[in-house]
Amino acid sequence: MSKEIVFDIETQTAAGSDLREMKISVVGVFFYETNSYECFEEKDFPRLWKYLEQSDRLIGYNSRFFDTPILNNYYPGDLNKFVQLDILEEIHKALGFRLKLDDVAAATIGQRKSGHGLQAVEWWKQGEIQKIKDYCLQDVKVTKEVYEYGLKYKALAYEDRLTGRKAIPVDFSKKEQASSINLSMGF
Repeated sequence: MSKEIVFDIETQTAAGSDLREMKISVVGVFFYETNSYECFEEKDFPRLWKYLEQSDRLIGYNSRFFDTPILNNYYPGDLNKFVQLDILEEIHKALGFRLKLDDVAAATIGQRKSGHGLQAVEWWKQGEIQKIKDYCLQDVKVTKEVYEYGLKYKALAYEDRLTGRKAIPVDFSKKEQASSINLSMGF
């Protein structure tokens, strides 16, 4: 049974130039091992770390350059040492440019995200945590479906304004082996 984890974060403020100063409102995850979704608030992070440390691979969208560095503000080790698949990074390798998850999802699986991250920042200011959780988990669901499509068909898609739907060749197969526990903290 796979111990891969699809994840996404929402932040308390809009993205700034220094990710080390950013705070997380929630982390949404999908666990392949249990076929379940869950949200974690800051108080729940010690429980989240245990799952991440035992994962086979962390999967996200723009996760290596946004989500993981911000999560590292909280994690006592280094999440960058974990086996990861950043879908946007793979798209950039294939095309030479970046695309929004919303655009890739619409062209690949026919589904869009339910909103955008700035709405989550507003909900944070208004104390509407459940709305943030619902939005974050919907992003995780879309990311998971895009990942599964790319894994199965070795391609994703996007709409080119001039020529229509275009394929993006991807290879989401596991290239690195995860240890049973990701040891990133120096003891």
